[in-house]
Amino acid sequence: MLPPGWDALGKRSFASDAFDAVLHGREDYRPEDIAYFSGFRPPPGFLKTLPRLKAMFSLGAGVDGFLRDPDLPRLPLTRFVDPTLMHEMAQYVVMHILIAHRGQRAFDRAQHQGQWQQHMLQRASRDTRIGILGLGDIGAAIATSLLPFDFQLSGWSRSRKNLAGVKSFAGADELPPFLAQCDYCVCVLPLTDATRGILNAETFAQLPKGAWVINVARGGHLIENDLIAALDGGHLAGAVLDVFRSEPLPPESPIWKHPKITATPHIAGITDARAAFAYVADCVMRCESGRPLENVVDPTRGY
Repeated sequence: MLPPGWDALGKRSFASDAFDAVLHGREDYRPEDIAYFSGFRPPPGFLKTLPRLKAMFSLGAGVDGFLRDPDLPRLPLTRFVDPTLMHEMAQYVVMHILIAHRGQRAFDRAQHQGQWQQHMLQRASRDTRIGILGLGDIGAAIATSLLPFDFQLSGWSRSRKNLAGVKSFAGADELPPFLAQCDYCVCVLPLTDATRGILNAETFAQLPKGAWVINVARGGHLIENDLIAALDGGHLAGAVLDVFRSEPLPPESPIWKHPKITATPHIAGITDARAAFAYVADCVMRCESGRPLENVVDPTRGY
C-alpha cells in the first residue's frame, strides 16, 4: 500500500547535476523537463506525454498499474523491492494463518459470551498444508516465515523454484495437484493477463473441503461472487482478504458482513516513505551513471 497522492516526477535542472521532484496534479512543471517518473497507477496515456522520459519506477511491488496503459512507453520500468515491506506481508499472512489454525475466533466469541470453552486443534501443525501461489520475493519471505511452525509448505509459480523446506509446483499442468493439497491457499501472484481472476469457482472446487483462501496480492485475482458462493456452500471454511477489485471496498459489498471473511483495507504491507525515496534516488543515480537498473520488469511476463 502507498500513502495517498504518491505520483512523483523527476525534473532535471539542466544547468546543474541536481534533480528536483514535482508532484503531478499538485505542482506546475513542463513535460519536456521530466526525465523520470515514479508512482503506482499513472493515468493511462499520461506517460507518453513526457517527451524526454528515460525510465519509470513503480512505488509498489506490483506493476499492473503501469502495464494496464496501452500506450506505455517502451522504456525501462522497475518494481519496488523492500525487505521491510516483504516482512510486513509475511507477518500478516502468518498472523492470520495462526488465528485460523488455532481457532482463535471461536475463543473470541466464547469470551464475549462469558463461556469457558476448550477445544483441541482441528488438525496438527505437521498435518496442515499451506500452499503459496507465487514464489517470488514476497512468496519466499512468507514461506520462510512459516518454516518454524512445522507446517507442510508448498508453492506454485510459473517456473520451478528451489526453496528449502518448500515443495515446488510449476506450470499450468501442476496447478491442479498443487491446489488439491492446500488447506490454506495464499495468493501473492503478480497480476497479469494469465493470473487475472485465478481465484475463481473452478480453483475453489479443486481445493480440499474446509480450505481457507488468503489474498494479499491484487483484487483482480479474485472473483468475489465465486468466493462467497464457495463459502456459503460450505466448501471453503474461510477467507482473509486485504485487496479488492474496488478500493475502498464499497459500503454495499457483502464482504463487509460475511461471517466467514476477514477483510482489511489493503494494509498487509505499507510502503515506507524513507525506503521509497532511497529506492527512487538509487534508480536515478544508476540511470545517470550508466549502471544497470535492478528489478527491471519484463512487460511480456508482467513482472
